[in-house]
Amino acid sequence: MEIYWTKIKEIIEETPEIKTFHLECPEDVTWEEGAHIHLALEGFNAGEKPNRALVRHMSISTVQKEAAIGITTRLKAERSEFKTILGNLSIGDQVAVFKIKSNLALRREDRNVYLLSSGVGLASFRPLVLQYLADGSKIKQLHSLNISAQTDMLFQSIFTSQAAKNFDVTVVNQRAAYYAGVKAFAKDREGLFYIVGSDEFLEQNIAILREAGIPIEQIIIDKHPMKRELFLVKDE
Repeated sequence: MEIYWTKIKEIIEETPEIKTFHLECPEDVTWEEGAHIHLALEGFNAGEKPNRALVRHMSISTVQKEAAIGITTRLKAERSEFKTILGNLSIGDQVAVFKIKSNLALRREDRNVYLLSSGVGLASFRPLVLQYLADGSKIKQLHSLNISAQTDMLFQSIFTSQAAKNFDVTVVNQRAAYYAGVKAFAKDREGLFYIVGSDEFLEQNIAILREAGIPIEQIIIDKHPMKRELFLVKDE
């Protein structure tokens, strides 16, 4: 496993609680849309064993052509050790990145694609939307449904409905409206459903989709194949 030490090149305050860290991209590091990465802070490998408290699995919120590894995360007033250190870092400070993998790459199968997210989980879908807008081939329509507080609105210049591109965006701030939207999408038995959020959020969405008859092969979550099976159990 190769560990890349890189510097923070830009910090963007998306909202009072959400920041995006743009990291310098090592020359030989590449990724596809929907990728995640392990982000580690200085000192994580100083001892005999890695300090797991200083390592997090994070989604990459940028695409390759942006020439930066983007990490978008929430920094609440009450924070873990990792988030406390991360929140105090400045441009020029070093972090480590390793183990890049994508479980959310766009599937171009001439179907409708639905992106279901909660809050800052929308950052995982930013690269998918950018790739779709650049090349919409073999995707009928792209729909994004996000549940967020009014103060958490992210990437509004990108997540804007574009009829000419067959791209539809809906943001709601109430659970009832959100799940009504999921049930409406689930009437499309051929659609591909991408879900990003907490484990509880994944379970609730999957339950609605499975009840509507959506096959597990059409439900995509950012989990390792073994963990994925724990969420998407085939019917007996």
